[in-house]
Amino acid sequence: MSLLARVHSTESCGTLDGPGIRYIVFLQGCLMRCLYCHNRDTWDLNTGELRSVEDMLPEILSYKAFMKGSGGGVTCSGGEPLLQIPFLIEFFERLKQEGIHTCLDTNGYVRQYNDQLDRLMASTDMVMLDLKAIDDEVHKPLTKISNRYALDFARYLVRMQKRIWIRYVVVPGYTDSDEGAHLMGRFLADDLQGKVEKIDLLPYHELGSHKWAYFNDTFGLEGVKPPPRERLDAIADILRSYDITVGPY
Repeated sequence: MSLLARVHSTESCGTLDGPGIRYIVFLQGCLMRCLYCHNRDTWDLNTGELRSVEDMLPEILSYKAFMKGSGGGVTCSGGEPLLQIPFLIEFFERLKQEGIHTCLDTNGYVRQYNDQLDRLMASTDMVMLDLKAIDDEVHKPLTKISNRYALDFARYLVRMQKRIWIRYVVVPGYTDSDEGAHLMGRFLADDLQGKVEKIDLLPYHELGSHKWAYFNDTFGLEGVKPPPRERLDAIADILRSYDITVGPY
């Protein structure tokens, strides 16, 4: 009997969540509390639509030609997908049987390393890891959680020889400093041994701020504006000085 996942939503032809054209499954639930979160509605662990692999597979397979032709596949995002590892194992193993590329989009908040996680990695073709900040004194006020979990997970991915893309949200006043960029560059070059394929700089935006009011919350970065292009250019230059490939932004 197939396991059930709590699914927030799906997107059939995504182009920003991994290589090629991708079918994206956004799973429900997240334990981080990022001040800039544009998916505030994914936090609750107990909501979402209950769906099985067999339920979702026919629709996914209907896009297989588009995925194959573009070098795409399926991405599991969130929320935080690693909160539902048993489902992910079944889902990704089934996709691999169909010859479909699998990608995990995660914040890396892993507290237990075990055979289940190793089994998931065996059917995961690549990981997009959101590294919020290398300095924990920046990370904790930004997300309400220490970054030690994400950094340990990043090192684990290198040991598992996974294909890795890093996502780095540039938030004015938090992650837009030269110092923060140097810390990121040194971590990727030294701790991760230069094994990261690229880093994507994602300028902070306010597009999801309206969702917070729906949950009677106050958006944590009210009044903060997106970073100017010049600041992104400066951060990109610093990262490139560590021989890190920076994606388009």
